[in-house]
Amino acid sequence: MFPVVQELAADGVPVAVTCRVLNVSTSGYYEWARRRASRRDLEQAYLMAAIHDVHAASYGTYGHRRVHAELTMGRRLEVSHGRVERLMRSTGLQGVHRRRLRGCTRRDQAATPSEDLVERNFRPDAPDRLYVADVTQHRTGEGWLYFAVVIDCFSRRVVGWSIADHIRSELVVDALQMAIWNRRPPAGAVHHSDHGSTYTSWAFGHRLREAGLLGSMGTIGDCFDCEQNQGLPGRGLTLAYDWPWCLGVDLSAPARWRSTHTPAGRECGDRIGA
Repeated sequence: MFPVVQELAADGVPVAVTCRVLNVSTSGYYEWARRRASRRDLEQAYLMAAIHDVHAASYGTYGHRRVHAELTMGRRLEVSHGRVERLMRSTGLQGVHRRRLRGCTRRDQAATPSEDLVERNFRPDAPDRLYVADVTQHRTGEGWLYFAVVIDCFSRRVVGWSIADHIRSELVVDALQMAIWNRRPPAGAVHHSDHGSTYTSWAFGHRLREAGLLGSMGTIGDCFDCEQNQGLPGRGLTLAYDWPWCLGVDLSAPARWRSTHTPAGRECGDRIGA
């Protein structure tokens, strides 16, 4: 009760009145107020400051799991997951939760998909031998936003990406083109994707053939296909476009977008760059 008395006293309520209403000792309150902070209190204050720090650095997107990962892996603090969750709940801190979406993969029944050249073997012997690609969607204040990504399976590095307010074939063609410009893959390198109509389109297949790349597509509805890039589009990248103060930004300016992968940098799959 003493913290309540202290808060009310700061608001101008007499201590004696508050203690009488709460049925606590006035002398006990003053003794508590003069007492030096315990080691536990100091540790709690330091931990709360660190939690606020990590949460603010993520632009308010991190929940208790990622905050705990950053504290233990990035800052080497010994703290339990439950304690971080409890402290964040007590102060009203929470991460950004995405609603479960139906998904943006739409098959073209008339198109002929490529054969599966990978067969779940996502461990190439050298870089730029196997790429995996995917498209994800994000709800923003101005409508849906679509993000296409190409990942090199050897380094798990994002080698190509594209953002647009549509899901036409040029979205994935632009991502592929960036990967080609960045990496100059040798002829015969494999590009693995799902059966979405953007990947079975003539424009995308034509660009693959021009670059000497081989198209590959996994089985339908298989969560183990393209497992290398399942986490990155929906989890690793939080789009600045989601915030009100970014409404109206130019989608052609890639510097506007930021990666919010784990700050400790422990997940190499979330690295962006060539």
